[in-house]
Amino acid sequence: MENHLKEKILVTGCAGFIGMHLSKALLEQGYDVIGVDNLNSYYSVKLKYDRLKNLKKYENFNFFKVDIACKEDFESIFKNHIIDKVVNLAAQAGVRYSLEEPNSYIESNVLGFMNVLECCRHYNIKGLVYASSSSVYGGNTNIPFSVDHNVDSPISIYAASKKANELMAHSYNYLFGLKSTALRFFTVYGPWGRPDMAMYIFVNKIIKGEPISIFNYGKMKRDFTYINDIVDGIISSIKKNYDCEIFNLGNSRSEDLMDVVSIIEDNLGLKARVEFESLQPGDVKNTFADISSSIEKLEFNPKTNISEGITSFIEWYKNYKDR
Repeated sequence: MENHLKEKILVTGCAGFIGMHLSKALLEQGYDVIGVDNLNSYYSVKLKYDRLKNLKKYENFNFFKVDIACKEDFESIFKNHIIDKVVNLAAQAGVRYSLEEPNSYIESNVLGFMNVLECCRHYNIKGLVYASSSSVYGGNTNIPFSVDHNVDSPISIYAASKKANELMAHSYNYLFGLKSTALRFFTVYGPWGRPDMAMYIFVNKIIKGEPISIFNYGKMKRDFTYINDIVDGIISSIKKNYDCEIFNLGNSRSEDLMDVVSIIEDNLGLKARVEFESLQPGDVKNTFADISSSIEKLEFNPKTNISEGITSFIEWYKNYKDR
């Protein structure tokens, strides 16, 4: 078996939610990690710096404040360091924001990803793992979503940018033999989560006594996936290092959004003030991951149910907010 310890992994978006958790797990497993993040202000920069503090405690962590869309700055890291594998998690996130600022999605998610591919190609990177999204399934009504389903009809620029990543990586595999694994994440949540995600918004507003918006008049379902399970799937992808694959990483359960609100209410001992609204442009009504190929090829095994995950998130939220 190949010895993965002391491999040097470059993680883009290391100050992000998934990026921090992944980097921390890799560091604890003995990998050397080079972290890259531009620390942009899409959401709280303080939260990003606080995440970074968790990583800077490790001697085997090296951080660079660099934007992957800046080719020269990004490439300089490859010129000056020996890197074995790359995990690209840097991206402009959020479906709704892509209606307001579509250019930022093209700059980060398409141009930035192109720079990642070029550096991987020219610096003989052994393997690339990168974040795709359940959003690529668009308005697909064939449930659960399978990696074999057609995803040629994205309904947001964010989704289109992620589909573009998959096509670009496929081309680089065909042309240059670059090994790559795309991971379609399904609604990731947990401690240190993003403030623009539903779980954070719900908890934050319920505690403050503010109303929460539930879209499509409450008829929404999401496959919520706990962060630790996602990290396990990413690390397995790094180790397996397949030639060119796409996997769903989800909990393989579709939770009714109103049930999620009820679990949060029970946890907080508070009642939510709910305002029902119509379906937002770019949103999908239901997400549900078919993870059969992930189980088979990645030995992916999500362990955290929604109740446990919400309890863990709320515990972190209260501690973090009280600091």
